[in-house]
Amino acid sequence: MRLHLILLLALCGTGTTAAALSYSLRGNWSICNGNGSLELPGAVPGCVHSALFQQGLIQDSYYRFNDLNYRWISLDNWTYSKEFKFPFEISKWQKVNLILEGVDTISKILFNEVTIGETDNMFNRYSFDITNVVRDVNSIELRFQSAVLYAAQQSKAHTRYPVPPDCPPLVQKGECHVNFVRKEQCSFSWDWGPSFPTQGIWKDVRIEAYNICHLNYFTFSPIYDKSAQEWNLEIEATFDVVSSKPVGGQVIVAIPKLQTQQMYNIELQPGKRIVELFLNISKNITVETWWPHGHGNQTGYNMTILFELDGGLNIEKSAKVYFRTVELIEEPIKGSPGLSFYFKINGFPIFLKGSNWIPADSFQDRVTSELLRLLLQSVVDANMNTLRVWGGGIYEQDEFYELCDELGIMVWQDFMFACALYPTDQGFLDSVRAEVAYQIKRLKSHPSIIIWSGNNENEEALMVNWYHISFTDRPIYIKDYVTLYVKNIRELVLAGDKSRPFITSSPTNGAETVAEGWVSQNPNSNYFGDVHFYDYISDCWNWKVFPKARFASEYGYQSWPSFSTLEKVSSTEDWSFSSKFSLHRQHHEGGNKQMLYQAGLHFKLPKSTDPLRTFKDTIYLTQVMQAQCVKTETEFYRRSRSEIVDQQGHTMGALYWQLNDIWQAPSWASLEYGGKWKMLHYFAQNFFAPLLPVGFENENTFYIYGVSDLHSDYSMTLTVRVHTWNSLEPVCSCVTEHFVMKGGEAVRLYEEPVSELLRRCGNCTRESCVVSFYLSADHELLSPTNYHFLSSLKEAVGLCKAQITAIISQQGDIFVFDLETSAVTPFVWLDVGSIPGRFSDNGFLMTEKTRTILFYPWEPTSKSELEQSFHVTSLTDIY
Repeated sequence: MRLHLILLLALCGTGTTAAALSYSLRGNWSICNGNGSLELPGAVPGCVHSALFQQGLIQDSYYRFNDLNYRWISLDNWTYSKEFKFPFEISKWQKVNLILEGVDTISKILFNEVTIGETDNMFNRYSFDITNVVRDVNSIELRFQSAVLYAAQQSKAHTRYPVPPDCPPLVQKGECHVNFVRKEQCSFSWDWGPSFPTQGIWKDVRIEAYNICHLNYFTFSPIYDKSAQEWNLEIEATFDVVSSKPVGGQVIVAIPKLQTQQMYNIELQPGKRIVELFLNISKNITVETWWPHGHGNQTGYNMTILFELDGGLNIEKSAKVYFRTVELIEEPIKGSPGLSFYFKINGFPIFLKGSNWIPADSFQDRVTSELLRLLLQSVVDANMNTLRVWGGGIYEQDEFYELCDELGIMVWQDFMFACALYPTDQGFLDSVRAEVAYQIKRLKSHPSIIIWSGNNENEEALMVNWYHISFTDRPIYIKDYVTLYVKNIRELVLAGDKSRPFITSSPTNGAETVAEGWVSQNPNSNYFGDVHFYDYISDCWNWKVFPKARFASEYGYQSWPSFSTLEKVSSTEDWSFSSKFSLHRQHHEGGNKQMLYQAGLHFKLPKSTDPLRTFKDTIYLTQVMQAQCVKTETEFYRRSRSEIVDQQGHTMGALYWQLNDIWQAPSWASLEYGGKWKMLHYFAQNFFAPLLPVGFENENTFYIYGVSDLHSDYSMTLTVRVHTWNSLEPVCSCVTEHFVMKGGEAVRLYEEPVSELLRRCGNCTRESCVVSFYLSADHELLSPTNYHFLSSLKEAVGLCKAQITAIISQQGDIFVFDLETSAVTPFVWLDVGSIPGRFSDNGFLMTEKTRTILFYPWEPTSKSELEQSFHVTSLTDIY
């Protein structure tokens, strides 16, 4: 057996005193099902599904229809057990605890055949006193109950009134009553994910033994004193004092790079004790603040905190401290009813641009450090600065937030409640309160987290009446809503974290929702708070269908993942858009038809006689449609940041749904399962660029706005070019006079009636020409080259099949693709199959004969492997 043993020692004169011992129970456990007919080894952390797969007892759970085939696993009651010998003398320790960082979800725990406690919350940390039952040789059992069966029992026991929804839509093929169990809500299924209600020990489990006293946790919050113009640090430490006498001593807090050190005298009385310290940073010391990606550095400072206590007991902790302020600004706007809704970081207004994060896998033991870094690096590589951790998943692991701190990714953190009403009986509330208090303590020190939100869409579900509740019964549910999110969750946030704002829901009307008694008649108002917007029927090229709201925190369109991603979990008979597999994998009602309908508004649908070719072309076209739709909508939000039109505007956030996938299936994601970039993600790299020209039409006039996220003003010019589809030479080009683009604004740079533009450019018609434009200074490109289609591409005249060739060369770890085309061609898509990596650009409009694109591999690969896997597709290839 490999021992995971940490012994913390403290020097006291010539001797040593053991402060605490931590013994991990990670590794191999025994797992058996309810009737004992199946027994197997399993890893901790882990889950039953993973153990069965690792032992070869089941296939990959994501293969074909296995989400249905393996439903039996979640309906059984499994037991985890382990026997182990302590490598130290038990009698020498005053207190011994069993610590469970994460149990999924409903379990009874037996230690040496004695029941020591139960768990009912995946999101809580559990500690059980085993001092009186621990021996030299020990046994531990976690007897799980199926979360599906438990949820059904809890729902049935709630006899006073129903708590909807009972079950997910049939198309999701999921389980019922997930709102009655404190577990990852999407594990019972969602409209983009499968139903895998896992069981297992999904985080660390260990034994802690200590004498005198033990530091259970410490956390801190940097606070800026505006009046004194100085930084302070509020530190909180919680101790378990097992000594029969008070324990005195000193605390030394040091931040060397800030030339700060302070000493405190403390005395800890027996029992659970909290120590609160206040550290002042001299105003004469320059403190570098933490900034979001694209706005500055992510400077952090190493801090140590040393407790020198009676009996020669020394306890030392270290942490990275970041300093930043965050304000949610809700104030009147001239020319518009309602209130603003935007964030200031370190006093500077920031446009939040990014996406929504869902769990990266149904099985958390498969979410590695490498995968997290790959996904989060892809966020900043696409010029995003924000992720919303959505309320139907999980509070992410510590490493996720550490990476967000490091990379400058702001986090909108939902509490884990989504698309449902919830019970408020005392047992449920007690479990929620423990969960929320723990998560606040765990996460509050991260500068990346800029807001807490009580839930996802539950205010809207209640007030728009998703569940057809009678008007006379609505007060019951409103009371429950306020009880849960205001009187419990909000109360705990305000008590535990004063360093960032809290809103009750998303979408919500913010301050207006508060004024209306915590539920608003129209939670999706354009005049307050944030909105969620989805419309699959209206033409997504028509920007007038989008809400000119204060903040768009959800919006999007579906697409299919690439064939190389689907191929791994399907067979040849599945490779059709109308196959049983394709219908099974689509969990959004009518989703496949909606994609083809939206694509068909502007593109010719594939009609190859080869079924596989048609399937691949359809996948490609759904990605083209998704990318172009989200581009149009996002650019609309970005250009609306500085204007009020028809009393609406001042949009200060665009977070599309969704960033990542939980499995290989059609979804709203821009990153496929495993991290491969869809066309949308390449488009995001451009439409989230810090400087961007945005083109659009209104009443037959073509406009270009300049959008800047920068802190400073810059002098530049705008170049506008027009190409015919059948010529690589522009038919006309114009360059504006130099102008100053103001930082943090969106302003009109150019306008021209389309008829004048066409006349000026010779033989152009809407169908035969395309417009491209970019910002530059001194012949240096400052923005991506953007474009505007003057007609639907299915009506384009002169668009011909392009011959595109590529010469691949290698420069160090990077590969260079020198492309050459025979014609102007839209949506050029470079693909290297399953080789992990990304291109510098993709899905682009190619208006020049040659173009150089870089490929950044995520794993070692060779030029020959790339050449064998490389394939290029453009829109004309599918016509």
